Amino acid sequence: MNFRHFISSITFIALLFLASCKHKKESENAGAKTAPAQQALTLEGLITSAQTVNASIEVPGTIIANESTEIHPEVSGRIVSLNVREGSFVSQGSLLAKLYDEDLKAQLKKLDVQLKIAEQTEQRQSELLKIQGISQQEYDLSLLQVHNLKADMDIVRTAIRKTEVRAPFSGKLGLKNISPGAYVTPASIITTISQVSQLKLEFTVPEKYGTQLKTGRMVTFSIDGAERKFSASVIATEDYVNESTRSLTIRALIKDKDPLLLPGAFAKVELTLEKGEDAIMIPNNAILPQGRSKFAFKYSGGKAEQVEITTGIRDSTNIQVISGLTPGDTVLTTGILYLRPGMDVKLTKVAQ
Repeated sequence: MNFRHFISSITFIALLFLASCKHKKESENAGAKTAPAQQALTLEGLITSAQTVNASIEVPGTIIANESTEIHPEVSGRIVSLNVREGSFVSQGSLLAKLYDEDLKAQLKKLDVQLKIAEQTEQRQSELLKIQGISQQEYDLSLLQVHNLKADMDIVRTAIRKTEVRAPFSGKLGLKNISPGAYVTPASIITTISQVSQLKLEFTVPEKYGTQLKTGRMVTFSIDGAERKFSASVIATEDYVNESTRSLTIRALIKDKDPLLLPGAFAKVELTLEKGEDAIMIPNNAILPQGRSKFAFKYSGGKAEQVEITTGIRDSTNIQVISGLTPGDTVLTTGILYLRPGMDVKLTKVAQ
């Protein structure tokens, strides 16, 4: 290859390289001209303001009897007498059922005869001891026999009393689950009894409201089938918060008397809790939860600014913002799921 041919080859390669770079630059410029500019999202907003709100919530509750329990026999046996009139009121100590006890009574009679003989023996030996006719040990053994028989008789009497099923307190009987002649065990349920002369209301509230429901606090509730509302006074709160629901159980004493109030009935409990003087309320759908944090987007200079917020009380449509927003901020209320921090935003409607 001569020198002239070498120079020609180098020149040709250089021209190809320059042509390729020019074509690439023109392609990039063409692409930049054809790429559309990012369009601003058209959204709605709300100008926040301080307002006074009451934390009113409605929670489910249950009406319960002042006292309620199942009636079980203490021992196994056959029912020989049943005095359970369903739905009737009974006094404390009333006999509800009687189990077979003839064998126990026969055993008690036998022990009674043995006791009389042992007592006569003890009296004779007591007289002999006075004249030193017997030793002190012999007399002590006869006295011990008397005490043992009395103890055995007490055990049998207790067993006989266990064959009697009595009402533990005054109340209203439920439906009976057995019939006369049935063989029952301590696991058998004869009936139920409830003290309905005084009723209670049991409900749960979120743990953050637990400190506001002090003893003596009045609450109102309603039940299906009744047009009026009823009142109850808080008498006790549970001493721990349920770990799974993070709620606190409250029990209140119902002040009203009404035939419609029955144990087990569902109640809607209305609670008016704390009062916020300078509360910022925004729509529930303006909140974007992420893990354990909550965020909102506010309008700032034509762009969406994401802010972390702390929330408070809530109603059916709005939620209180405790921190993260100030009065006068414009909160974006639509298109929250499509927003990203720094996106261009155009407001079409701003509520106040």
